[in-house]
Amino acid sequence: MARKVILVVDDEPRSRNGIKKTVEKAAIDSFEVITAANAQEAINLMSEQKVHILITDIRMPEISGLELLQQLREKTQEPVVIIISAYSEFDYAHQALQFGVVNYLLKPISKDKLMEAIHKAAFIEEEREQTGVTERIVDKKWMETRKDNQYNRAVKEALDYIEVHYSEELTLKKVAQEVHLNASYLSGLFKEEINMTFSEYVTRRRIQEAKKLLLLTDLTNTEIAEQIGYQTSKYFIKLFKQYENVTPHVYRKQNESDS
Repeated sequence: MARKVILVVDDEPRSRNGIKKTVEKAAIDSFEVITAANAQEAINLMSEQKVHILITDIRMPEISGLELLQQLREKTQEPVVIIISAYSEFDYAHQALQFGVVNYLLKPISKDKLMEAIHKAAFIEEEREQTGVTERIVDKKWMETRKDNQYNRAVKEALDYIEVHYSEELTLKKVAQEVHLNASYLSGLFKEEINMTFSEYVTRRRIQEAKKLLLLTDLTNTEIAEQIGYQTSKYFIKLFKQYENVTPHVYRKQNESDS
């Protein structure tokens, strides 16, 4: 798993370097720690690479920590944020909470409190990432079919069978045999209860899995095609473009910065 990137923003060299050394010593392989001396430097760094956790001082010259968070929100960049400050004014903490800050630490920061805050932030970031991936891969039409519990028994069994075997060669005839129905009858049930054909249902399920593999792995189109039940990448690419309006390559490129 790739290391999470932590950006420490503080105009005091001793403070930002101290945090960097503490994190690197306490969690050698878990995080990559980079630093910025001011908000503008932080913005420049974040335009070049993804930052998972932002630790920023609240009071800095020119652009404050809160102004930094405002600018990042406008740029739709929202890492998990930990605010640090030598000031304990409630107003600052209250404003910080409006930007989704997960912790507010007062200087001098103890090692234990710092690492506790970072591990909490890492957990929150992981949950956000998983939620984001789910939102990008979900096929709403397919998801609707999984919510209805009023299906005919045979249709439920067919759906369950497809869920387990979608990566294999699947035909209407084969699934019909598994649920002890005539293929034509099962086809009619699909159209009536699922509101899509058997073929469309299987394709949508496979494409959803393909999107997950495109976002979370480095597998080639050929390897993904094989994993979701297609014999050739050419046919997989054709179907993917038909359902997503872009090729698998373009889909991966469009989403790679967030995955």
